[in-house]
Amino acid sequence: MNQFTFSTTKSVVFGAGSLGRLGEAVAATMGQRVIVVTDPGMMTTGIVDRALAALAGAGVEATVFADVEADPPESVVIAAAELARANGAKGVIGIGGGSSLDVAKLVALLAIGQERLAEVYGVGKAKGPRLPLVLVPTTSGTGSEVTPIAIVTTGASEKMGVVSPVLLPDIALLDPELTYGLPPHVTAATGIDAMVHAIEAYTSSSPNNNPLSRTLAVQALELMAPAILSAVRDGRNEKARADMLLGSMLAGQAFANSPVAAVHALAYPLGGHFHIPHGLSNALVLPHVLRFNAVTAHHAYVELAPHVFPDLAALTGQERVAAFCDRLAQLSTDCGLPQTLRQMQITEDWLPRLAADAMRQTRLLVNNPRPLTEADALSIYRAAY
Repeated sequence: MNQFTFSTTKSVVFGAGSLGRLGEAVAATMGQRVIVVTDPGMMTTGIVDRALAALAGAGVEATVFADVEADPPESVVIAAAELARANGAKGVIGIGGGSSLDVAKLVALLAIGQERLAEVYGVGKAKGPRLPLVLVPTTSGTGSEVTPIAIVTTGASEKMGVVSPVLLPDIALLDPELTYGLPPHVTAATGIDAMVHAIEAYTSSSPNNNPLSRTLAVQALELMAPAILSAVRDGRNEKARADMLLGSMLAGQAFANSPVAAVHALAYPLGGHFHIPHGLSNALVLPHVLRFNAVTAHHAYVELAPHVFPDLAALTGQERVAAFCDRLAQLSTDCGLPQTLRQMQITEDWLPRLAADAMRQTRLLVNNPRPLTEADALSIYRAAY
């Protein structure tokens, strides 16, 4: 067994109604003045108001930054950090989807004033210290509440990552009730995203691929695969919502330590150029990347497939892998997600540009179980077209 390192969030609070415990958790770790980082959509749900009431009940004063947008640009991160400094925040609370949680991580780092955003892109460049940090996810997708990663859009379309254990929060507070109001298409896209995290973590060629990550990935898929359609079709199904939220977190813990690969690398240009939601971008390329990988690296997929679709245990070898790829594509279809780049109004002349941009995601491509060239990326995009 190779040496490995496994890191995760210090404390996880899980359960229906957990948002009501936010005040006591924050008062014990942050003190009396915090900044809440969220987005305009969250402000309309009543969730932020409930969080603020819980904070006020514990004597915590909160300033709200509600300008996070999808695929957040550097300007949003910097503005939020400046507000935190101006208000003397002693802690940061992120509430929302992956974008809000990623911004909250960076605010906790940058509000200290010892590092600048431009200096910390990449792996291990953020050194800290940071402000105390609590993350409250409202989707079952990114797993950001347990990952040391924050993604920022730089320039017009390129996505850059800040990857450092410093970004792991002090507390992840997971309340399945906060996901009840998610629309079906968001439930589907974020759910497929979380499943991709588990699949890529299990099959990653990272030297830090480890038994803990693989075990968590399997558990995540065993929870989410039977639950995702129920959650899409009945958003208030308590068991399905709980299984999806817990599964998303487990997948996050897995890929935080055994990193994702080519599915994400090819998804990022779709989000950067066309603002396709990240989970949907992953779903569009997932079966095609897996078919590419399976040519030379099918053993991990053979192992994983029955955990996702138990009836595939009756098949063996490449037959099982082919069925696995087909069933994942069918699951995405059953969830109501588009299946082709053409459906997303992407014209064929864009495909070479997308392939070239995907090759810039070296941080991810190095983890792919089969080496991938620009020509390979173009072939995958054509298969997805």
